[in-house]
Amino acid sequence: MVFPMSKVRKAVIPAAGLGTRFLPATKTVPKEMLPIIDRPILMYIVEEAVRAGIEDIVLVAGRGKHAIEDFFDVSYELEDKLARDGKDAWLESLRKIRDAANIISIRQMRPLGLGHAIGCAKPIIGSEPFAVLLGDEIMIADKDKPTVTGQLARSFEQSGMSTVAVMEVPASETHKYGIVEGETTAMPDGGTRIRVGNVIEKPTAGQSSSRWALPGRYVFDASIFGHIASTKPGKNGEIQLTDAMVAVAKEKGLLAQTFTSRRFDAGDKLGYLQANIELALEHPELGTALRQYLQTLGKTL
Repeated sequence: MVFPMSKVRKAVIPAAGLGTRFLPATKTVPKEMLPIIDRPILMYIVEEAVRAGIEDIVLVAGRGKHAIEDFFDVSYELEDKLARDGKDAWLESLRKIRDAANIISIRQMRPLGLGHAIGCAKPIIGSEPFAVLLGDEIMIADKDKPTVTGQLARSFEQSGMSTVAVMEVPASETHKYGIVEGETTAMPDGGTRIRVGNVIEKPTAGQSSSRWALPGRYVFDASIFGHIASTKPGKNGEIQLTDAMVAVAKEKGLLAQTFTSRRFDAGDKLGYLQANIELALEHPELGTALRQYLQTLGKTL
């Protein structure tokens, strides 16, 4: 049976992390603002949300991340100079960034984990369903296919159940992720859907046989806020989102499903480089020259 639900129109992007894996570069530049070719990581994530029909985006930032807010603000001097110089294409690109969605910034006062960061958005989200897109995970969907966030929103709107994205990883990598356990079924599009029974945050060896990992895309109804509020701090004193997800699974039910987009972990140095190379190969100005360079370089390795 299909239960029509409210449309998912709001999203939360947690961007309060310290970016320690990219120090010293991230001492003054937020990790989310590091460039993938000529656009910051965060812009790819905002674009995914907008393509999924998101209208309001809540950025949960920490201290010292004013560059994120400034990026989505008006830059009068720059825009005026571009207009006077006749650089209309560049001017339009800046305006598209500014007008992509309603960008709302809120401060996470203390670094108490992902669950706490999402909980900070409650005053703005209210009682509406919402998506969560992690600020260092890039998902690239083909132009004729829905984004990961779009796929999750559709599942929520059809089933009435919070839905999260999962991907299958090698057993040797499960300790890096939150891991989903549950009953799997095949989806009509060839993907896999899981009725979630349990979620384990970065399991140790032998703690779980599941290899279904959470890569940072979620759609929740507002009940998740109550579970976050009642979640006790765990490792490192952080409030884990996975604990609140377990409570949702027990109370209302929780779905997990695979997705069709390409995924890059831009919060990891290798993943960041891979994203730059693969997306640059598709860039109209850089693709041909970069491909020739890589082919020449490959002969010397």
